[in-house]
Amino acid sequence: MSVEEFWAEFCASSGVPADQTYQAWYFGDTPEMALELAGLVVSGRKTATASLARTNELEPQNAPILGIHSVVTDFFGNPLCVIRTSEIRHLPFSRVDAEFAADEGEGDRTLEYWRRVHRDYFERESARLGFEFNDDSIVCCERFELLSKPPL
Repeated sequence: MSVEEFWAEFCASSGVPADQTYQAWYFGDTPEMALELAGLVVSGRKTATASLARTNELEPQNAPILGIHSVVTDFFGNPLCVIRTSEIRHLPFSRVDAEFAADEGEGDRTLEYWRRVHRDYFERESARLGFEFNDDSIVCCERFELLSKPPL
């Protein structure tokens, strides 16, 4: 099923207007990460995600927008679920707290785990895009709600 078909079915069942703007994207930077993190969303364990504000400036088509729906896909563009962004906060990496780390739902849900894996990810991403990442880099802390799951 295409993203467009998935969105149309979601709209028909939820009452959301089909012409409403939405985003389509995947988590992470590998097929395995995209599927693992989307699975955490579908299970209800992951209700938040983080991105670098600088990345969002360089790739605005992927930047979170408060109140907007997103079709979360696997790495190859196959739709998995629909979420809606309910909160966005911008904080330095060093100020992201344990509650947010737990809401991301990854690993053991501790702040220490969150910092380790996100530092690794953000360093890869910033190197790819040609900017420096450090503890003062601004992180976009996004919370969302799950609105639909994959079709059976």
